[in-house]
Amino acid sequence: MLHYIDTRQGSNNQHAYSNGNTLPYTGVPFGMNHYVVQTHNEGSWFFNPNDRVFQGIRLTHQPSPWMGDFAHFLMTPIADDKIRGSVFTCQSSYRPEEATFKPHYVKVKQQRYNITTELVPSCYGAAMRMKYHSGQQAGFVLNAKGQSEFKLDAARRRITGYISNFSGCHDDGFRMYVAMSFSKDIDLGATGQYDAEGQFSREVDFSGVNQHAVLRFIECERDTLDVKLATSFISMEQAELNLTRELDASFEDRQEAAAQAWNHYLNKIQVTHTNEEYLRTFYTCLYRMFLFPQKFYELDANMEPVHYDTTARAVKKGILYTNNGFWDTYKTVYPLYSIIAPKEYEEMLEGYLNSYRETGFLPKWLSPDERGLMPGTLIDAVIADAAAKGIAHDLMPELLAAMLTAATTQSEKNCYGRQGTLDYIKHGYVPSSYHESVNHTLDYAYSDYCISRVADVLGKPDMADHYRQSALNYRNIFDAETGFMRAKDQNGQFRPDFNDTSWGLDYAEGSAWQTSFAVFQDIQGLIEAYGSKERFFDKITELCNKAPDFDVRGYGFEIHEMSEMAAIDYGQLAISNQPSFHIPYLFSYVGQPASSQVVIKQLMTNLFNSGFNGFPGDEDNGSMSGWYVFSSMGFYPVCPGSNEYVLGIPLFDSVTIELPNGKQMHIYTDNNNPQSNFVANVQLEGQDYTKLYITHDDILEGKSLSFRLGLAPSYRSYEAEELPFSISKK
Repeated sequence: MLHYIDTRQGSNNQHAYSNGNTLPYTGVPFGMNHYVVQTHNEGSWFFNPNDRVFQGIRLTHQPSPWMGDFAHFLMTPIADDKIRGSVFTCQSSYRPEEATFKPHYVKVKQQRYNITTELVPSCYGAAMRMKYHSGQQAGFVLNAKGQSEFKLDAARRRITGYISNFSGCHDDGFRMYVAMSFSKDIDLGATGQYDAEGQFSREVDFSGVNQHAVLRFIECERDTLDVKLATSFISMEQAELNLTRELDASFEDRQEAAAQAWNHYLNKIQVTHTNEEYLRTFYTCLYRMFLFPQKFYELDANMEPVHYDTTARAVKKGILYTNNGFWDTYKTVYPLYSIIAPKEYEEMLEGYLNSYRETGFLPKWLSPDERGLMPGTLIDAVIADAAAKGIAHDLMPELLAAMLTAATTQSEKNCYGRQGTLDYIKHGYVPSSYHESVNHTLDYAYSDYCISRVADVLGKPDMADHYRQSALNYRNIFDAETGFMRAKDQNGQFRPDFNDTSWGLDYAEGSAWQTSFAVFQDIQGLIEAYGSKERFFDKITELCNKAPDFDVRGYGFEIHEMSEMAAIDYGQLAISNQPSFHIPYLFSYVGQPASSQVVIKQLMTNLFNSGFNGFPGDEDNGSMSGWYVFSSMGFYPVCPGSNEYVLGIPLFDSVTIELPNGKQMHIYTDNNNPQSNFVANVQLEGQDYTKLYITHDDILEGKSLSFRLGLAPSYRSYEAEELPFSISKK
């Protein structure tokens, strides 16, 4: 499926507006490093698909422009002597339309130097092949931001050293070690570095800040230079061990291995449609779901996993992962892993458990260690979904203890655990004195449900009952008069001067419209709070039909999520950001699936594509891609931990899911055409099916699911058992 993918999907962005805020990553699934063509040399937006400038290939660990990069450096092939000590003097034009941007392979021709550069990745390193054609001496520039040290070993044709740069880390001496091997002899007489004034000096040892090292090679004017590299967060010795494991494989062998690593995942879901653009969009989205989290552990000389613990500043045994924000990914990424990659899911949970052991709290946003961003402790949903599906069962007792730590203990450091924990326990909500208190309250209530699910699995009924009850705390901030979740002070009074389109302050990256329906565990209870399903239906219909107005009250300026909601013009349904992902499916909870179906189909077909503007907002670690992948298959995990997926409307003529137990699930769609925006009939295993959800067991048992689409909506009454899961479902 690799031929469908161009990694530049969603990469046309700027600080003020996001079409995905993606980077064209070349790597292997969950690999420790990614590689990206750099076209800008400042800030987090260092690539744009419309630029025609190639500055080099960047080894990067940036999961999002809002998080920034760490342990990064730039590699630039050169072939003249006009360069100085800056990236600008080394850059060359290139033709983006002729370049290759694939998950497993990148290829660029530099017009200035007449050099063709190729790169293929591995988990801990990469191989580069540069073909020089100009007749001028071949060179290679290593540009390292921050502190770095390198040592040249000309006899072995190697350079080794470390780089220390990061946007945030608990270890101010955090390093990545690098080992590189070259296929040609190094010309020591022409190798060295430039100082700040642009003066060149011959060097074999490089040490300093923001270094610009230049290596030149003997008898390589019209020849091929092969470079193999490996990195380590453990030690220089581990980096060299990682490199040694790479040396025997040819460039072609590594290219094939990287392709196979991707096809292992991409082939697990096979879709068909007459519109090839839909296939390109689907498989590019699927690729994005296996980039993060990244492995943060390595294999020592005995092939045992080891990792660097930035808290203790020491090497520890065991698994560790990084670059993941659970506020984003719990909704879609991990539910997909539960279907097609449960072993990897279990290993990730083992890594997150090691994070807990080393810091005292489960992670929230790792990059490379805890950054403490976004409300809630939504890794709880990742754990609960796994527990309910029988994944990582042996880890669950300790994971439950970790969940309980966050639910009952206030960390002295704001980056760990819940904010306002003790006040939440005291009041049943997080008071308005805490920033984004509405989101905190709703997320904690959902996390309490997740704790109850794990307690159920582990046979702890009293604990399960307790937390299932506190999962209803969302009721404490619901304002029946306005139909919104609103912030309350410690005396139980709603914040005055309420405006339902005001963003920020009490709400995270949204207003009351986008936030108030985040009651995944008890939508039926929320409907009851409205007083009737008719009033709830009217409210979410109004949400979709209301103009995309916003007030910048909580921020004082327009943030990019506001701009994107206004631009896509789908009412207050800001599918451009994670809080709205489940909202299109809520009509089914009041027995009105037709409204969900038409909205979902319009979102899929109008707001997603495989091009440079491929997403309606920040893609965020595979989460928005996951919304598309699930929705286009015809079902979506509204409430991770419930073992249910709410039915929507499929985009594809057929879907085949390769399951980990060796079975297949087939999904078929009849009368699948652009004008059919509604589901006329559903069958499960060849029998008419009237429930508005399927279960995880239905999928793992390989039950076939058939949809017939229609031009006009159909309406009927639904019994309670036909509606999706809610705690209050009767």
